[in-house]
Amino acid sequence: MKKIYFLFLLINGLVFGQVTIKITSFPANTPADATIYFASNTNSWSPNNSGYILQSDGLGNKQIVIPQGTGTVSFKFTRGSWATVEKDANGNEIADRTFTFSSQPQTINLTVLSWADLSGNAGTSTAAANVQIMDASFYMPQLNRNRRIWLYLPPDYNTTSKHYPVLYMQDGQNLFDVTTSFSGEWQVDETLNTLFSQGDYGAIVVGIDNGGVERLNEYSPWVNPSYGGGDGDDYMAFIANTLKPYIDTNYRTKPEPAFNALIGSSMGAVISTYGAVEYPNLFKKVGSFSPAYWFALSDMNAYINASTSNLADHKIYFVAGQNESSTIVADVNSVKSNLQLKGLTALNTLTKFDSYGTHTESYWRGEFAAAYQWLFVNENLSTTSTALVKPTIFQTYSGKIVVQGLEKEMNFEIYSALGQLQLAVKLGNGDFYLPENLATGLYIMKSNDNTTNVLKLFKK
Repeated sequence: MKKIYFLFLLINGLVFGQVTIKITSFPANTPADATIYFASNTNSWSPNNSGYILQSDGLGNKQIVIPQGTGTVSFKFTRGSWATVEKDANGNEIADRTFTFSSQPQTINLTVLSWADLSGNAGTSTAAANVQIMDASFYMPQLNRNRRIWLYLPPDYNTTSKHYPVLYMQDGQNLFDVTTSFSGEWQVDETLNTLFSQGDYGAIVVGIDNGGVERLNEYSPWVNPSYGGGDGDDYMAFIANTLKPYIDTNYRTKPEPAFNALIGSSMGAVISTYGAVEYPNLFKKVGSFSPAYWFALSDMNAYINASTSNLADHKIYFVAGQNESSTIVADVNSVKSNLQLKGLTALNTLTKFDSYGTHTESYWRGEFAAAYQWLFVNENLSTTSTALVKPTIFQTYSGKIVVQGLEKEMNFEIYSALGQLQLAVKLGNGDFYLPENLATGLYIMKSNDNTTNVLKLFKK
């Protein structure tokens, strides 16, 4: 079993003692060979982290010892997945369990009343009728992985010819269905259905499941030496260059960037913020809920500062509990200030810090409607939108050249700033980088038949 290392803390002369969590009673139908996991905010809510397995105490109980620490820990028990999380006696969702470190060691005896997959309510979905699993195993070529994709379609999708804005939301497991969420759902479907009944135009929601153990890796382009990260650029390239073109091709969307939003909470807010800066020509709206900018704050700010993106037409909604952490207000304000240096206007920025805010699905559920409405309040959604009028080709700050909207592959030529032909390439939809053997500098790319705009490129 992995060893868990915690920092030994001495605060005001007090040693905050270890905590022993002990389960003294299980449901009668608990499998005899079940492995019980401690899933908490200390391990990114992983339902199957091998370093957090409860062990027998030799007396018929299961326990885990949490070494010294500080603050309050939220947790639940699972049998290895959120589909097997503990429930109440009637199979309903329960609130997060918590304990607070104190100056003395503690032993906490607990009872598990039922398991999600073995209770009377097992498999009872709370997703609305207009929510579907678009694909249970959608291929992510940038990461060579597969992922479940959820799709919410507005109530009038099948009875009108309307085209809709699209919300691309992270942590898809937690958006629509309590049976797949780890700590309650956002009720995005119920919220949007209610707003629609009150006159809202409607929106399509694409929910992308997180990758479980890959979540932290995929939700940050930068590596945190303690927690991981580093796959965020490929993950965002998947949304921009694979998933979005698929959605725009197969559903009646408004593909223009003003009608496309990236929304996420915690680490999902980190990758959503990054995505809008990296792909400003695709996504102009961001919902940043309780952002975990601390994970890579200096990298995020350095990236924004060095970016050439013009964010004048972007809208970003920041919302967080002011006491979620000691730095969250300062972190949000730091990122916001740097985004505004890149053109984000005060009018297009909303920052909301709530005294009652917590780092939970229930808090984000209560804030979702306001964020959604604010992001689209001034958009004329009733105008006809059919498809991208012409191919979209642009270069991101990281150097990727993004090509979308081509009906077939096209031939392009790349010239130096002095007009000398450097190479000819055939491009289809997707992304690519300039060859490594090209010298650092500025280049010009144009199509052979001059049907696309001339594009200025850079090579770092």
